[in-house]
Amino acid sequence: MELDLGPELTAFRQEMRDWIAENAPAGLADLVDWNTPSIGGSNRDPLFEAMAHPLYQEWDRKLTDAKLTCAHWPENVGGRGWDAVRSAIFNEELHRARLPRNDRGMGEWLVGPSVIAHGSEEQKKKYLPPIISGEHKYCQGFSEPNHGSDLGAVETRGVVDGDEIVITGQKVWTSGAMRANRIFILCRTDTEAPKHRGLSFVLCDFVDNNIEARPLKQMSGAAEFCEDFIDGARAPLDGVIGGLNNGWRVAMTTLGYERGGRASTQYLGYEREFWELVETARKYGKDSDPLVRQKLAWAYSHVQIMRFQGLRVLSQAARGKQPGPEASASKLFWSEYHKRLGELAVAIEGADALVRPDGDGYATSPWQGIFLASRAGTIYSGTSEIQRNIIAERALGLPK
Repeated sequence: MELDLGPELTAFRQEMRDWIAENAPAGLADLVDWNTPSIGGSNRDPLFEAMAHPLYQEWDRKLTDAKLTCAHWPENVGGRGWDAVRSAIFNEELHRARLPRNDRGMGEWLVGPSVIAHGSEEQKKKYLPPIISGEHKYCQGFSEPNHGSDLGAVETRGVVDGDEIVITGQKVWTSGAMRANRIFILCRTDTEAPKHRGLSFVLCDFVDNNIEARPLKQMSGAAEFCEDFIDGARAPLDGVIGGLNNGWRVAMTTLGYERGGRASTQYLGYEREFWELVETARKYGKDSDPLVRQKLAWAYSHVQIMRFQGLRVLSQAARGKQPGPEASASKLFWSEYHKRLGELAVAIEGADALVRPDGDGYATSPWQGIFLASRAGTIYSGTSEIQRNIIAERALGLPK
């Protein structure tokens, strides 16, 4: 089933398809499988290695010059003002061509929308262009050792000192910290206010700013997370987005984008991954096993449900309706699915899944990496339990 989006959007799809065909560097599509979901399941992520290649760097420049980086941002801050439908069409065409989108990560999807929604014009001019150019690479400073899902209970302090804010405390599970040079921190700036009302959302330098980041080794062998010790990090007061003590509202905007993600096209990577698992079943001679076939049918149906959920999001976006608790439903669905897919994959590989491949460090095969790392998906961006609470209270109207 495909949505009939009308002649205007059909013409837009053809325009994007033609632009990609004319501008994609030869050989870029063959560097790596750009469309497989990346979950940090290995100590060597081939996607990040491929992004250092000159062909990718050329592609990145072309996309940025054509304002196809952060294209969903408003035109007055450097984007194209695309709605969700046009963004999804562009992502689909990149997937069709087996090419990557030059994603600016947390800067594009979390920091940018928060600055656009809550920042002043001066803050937009200062903090958004370096995200588009790739100069600023952000990581997230929300969770703390004693406060994971209870975000309103953070203890990291922020104290105003002249025209700066000085931050002291500890953060943990900081995704992508080893590649970041900036961090957005939720800190407490009023200890007398109720816990949700005394917080501030601060953009801060992450390097050479009295912040020590210690990698946390995962059971997959990767170190995609860090624990951060903040001892007097400084940021200008104009780095406080939304004003002092108004950080909770900004953080909720951030989390809405984090959990909603790109629901309209995320199924594409999982669909590709599913067919790779089918090939693995054939390799091990288990494609005729009735129990394996039943479980593969379960996985296929779940990928299609993701697809139809995405089509519904597109349909709502075309009517101008913004997603609500659906963001939590989507996050819960794909994270629980991916965990079970990893379990199915190692069951198909059998004894081979118990032996790590040869390689430097703690090498893992792709399916071993998914089995181990997908468990984190049910924890980060709000645990599955938190997502169920949000769905129950905000979508179903159940009591707290």
